[in-house]
Amino acid sequence: MNFYNDRYGLKSSIQNSIDTTPPPKGLHILAKPIGPLCNLSCDYCFYLEKKALYKNDEEFRMTDEVLTAYIHQYITLQPTPEVEFVWQGGEPTLMGLPFYKRVVELQSQYADQKNITNVLQTNGTLLTEEWCRFLKRHDFFVGVSLDGPRDIHDRYRRDRNGKGSFEQVMAGLQMLQHFGVKYNVLASVGRETARRPLEVYQFLKQCGVEFIQFAPIVERIPGKTSRRSGLSLAGPAVLDKPEPETEVTPWTVLPEEYGAFLIAIYEEWVRQDVGKMFVMNFEWALNAWLGEPSPVCVHARQCGGSLVLEHNGDVYACDHFVYPAHRLGNILTDSPHDLAEQSRNAGFGIAKEKALPGYCRECAVLAACRGGCPKHRFSMTPGDEPGLHYLCPGYKAFFSHIRKYLHAMAQLIENDLPVSFIMKVIQGPLIVKKSN
Repeated sequence: MNFYNDRYGLKSSIQNSIDTTPPPKGLHILAKPIGPLCNLSCDYCFYLEKKALYKNDEEFRMTDEVLTAYIHQYITLQPTPEVEFVWQGGEPTLMGLPFYKRVVELQSQYADQKNITNVLQTNGTLLTEEWCRFLKRHDFFVGVSLDGPRDIHDRYRRDRNGKGSFEQVMAGLQMLQHFGVKYNVLASVGRETARRPLEVYQFLKQCGVEFIQFAPIVERIPGKTSRRSGLSLAGPAVLDKPEPETEVTPWTVLPEEYGAFLIAIYEEWVRQDVGKMFVMNFEWALNAWLGEPSPVCVHARQCGGSLVLEHNGDVYACDHFVYPAHRLGNILTDSPHDLAEQSRNAGFGIAKEKALPGYCRECAVLAACRGGCPKHRFSMTPGDEPGLHYLCPGYKAFFSHIRKYLHAMAQLIENDLPVSFIMKVIQGPLIVKKSN
């Protein structure tokens, strides 16, 4: 349910589909047609190293056989009248426009009166006028990766020669705006970024961006016992088991600073921009406060229903779990419906809830957090229980801080008033503590 639709009293929101899962009985597959290949070499990217899993593959390009099987089965087996395709990478535009023209052709062929939508997550550097005309013509929704002003963005998002990508991304963003393509911005929050929240937020406002999602960067350095052949980052946490090797990468955001980052932006947004700027992290929090199921897997009670399709047809249980142990099958030989059921029945999703430590079960903000993504539950609770999410202190601070605003918003909704009225309810000057 999208609470920005009319509730803010100004305009409807574009549904952020990049990290969104459909109703439990539906299928959701995120496709990576170019695998982990990318024209950039971002420091914090957890997917570039996945090339090591396909050592005999030089091209990393989805064949027409795999594409056809995917589109046909995905549409046919989808129980809902709307079928959403999500294309990601790596950098999916490296497949070239002819590939996506073929996508649209196959979707039209197999649509069978269902409404087909497409989402493309891109770094924006390869967008051209031809690309934008195509995206507009076929109503693609585009997610653009942009972390903030030039120095913040270029700190981590550089090409293979070490040159920043800011100028190319901005050119791509402006082209999307010029052609009227629907888009949002996915801003990754690394360690340095978290210390400059209002700079990031104000910059995105000045760029004319209205729809934003903030994604925290969390990755670990593998120790001797957990290092995987060819991979430089640690694998997912093992739920319900101690994780002694918890050294994070230098770019990983610090928990308390991530919470402070969200709080600072929320305090600005709730006073000035409700109904004008749409921050998905804030929408998810309101959604949880109203007792609705989470529209995003990270804060859902359970997970396991959102699969990942690799370029060669391999299907994995989750984008963050593309490791041999979590491979479910292949689109050329297995039914997507069966693979989704296999993921759920294997305990991948249920374990997220069952493995919660007692510390989480007794937490006042459990309904909003739900323990976070299982991949990052490698910390220990104050009582030395395993399975605590690394960002717990930040999540707890943020969700606790905004409860007073969520309560007021809920009252507005109950009285059939736009949530944007919250700005009239709040009085007094904006006070934001500076981060150390």
